Amino acid sequence: MKLNEIRDNQGARKSKMRVGRGIGSGKGKTAGRGQKGQKSREGVSIAGFEGGQMPLHMRLPKRGFNNIFAKDYAEVNLGAIQAAVDAGKIEAGATLDHDALKAAGLARGGKDGVRLLAKGEMAAVLSFTVAGASKGAIEAVEKLGGKVDVIHVVPAAEKAAAKKGVKYRERKAHKESFKA
Repeated sequence: MKLNEIRDNQGARKSKMRVGRGIGSGKGKTAGRGQKGQKSREGVSIAGFEGGQMPLHMRLPKRGFNNIFAKDYAEVNLGAIQAAVDAGKIEAGATLDHDALKAAGLARGGKDGVRLLAKGEMAAVLSFTVAGASKGAIEAVEKLGGKVDVIHVVPAAEKAAAKKGVKYRERKAHKESFKA
């Protein structure tokens, strides 16, 4: 084999259909666009436009609210953790955090950490380091002799204020003291 003999596999590169190149090409004259009007032109067809009538997406009422400051926790039930211990995915007596629960396939998502919930029965003695836990979950784990450490996740705004050296609320109070 020589360098000048190297070729792609047959059918690996398909040439683009050239439209508007004469009647014999099969895609001549209107180039597969039908005839006339806005939609036969390039890049003009407006999605959702209803000829001046109020479009459907604007006629329908808006519903609900999407909180952009809501925390995103991966919720894990005690029953699911016990099932993972029984299956051998988690060692009894281990300290579990977000990474360990994710590795066991229990915590999906949750960019703000894991929240422990009390649904299901627990028999293994485990320790947890999580971003949140329900009262029932904490009681159930501690009753068996385990421990739940709830870590406080510091919001980005507070981290930025701390970096500057002054907390936002203190700065605001300081400014208001001059107004009085």
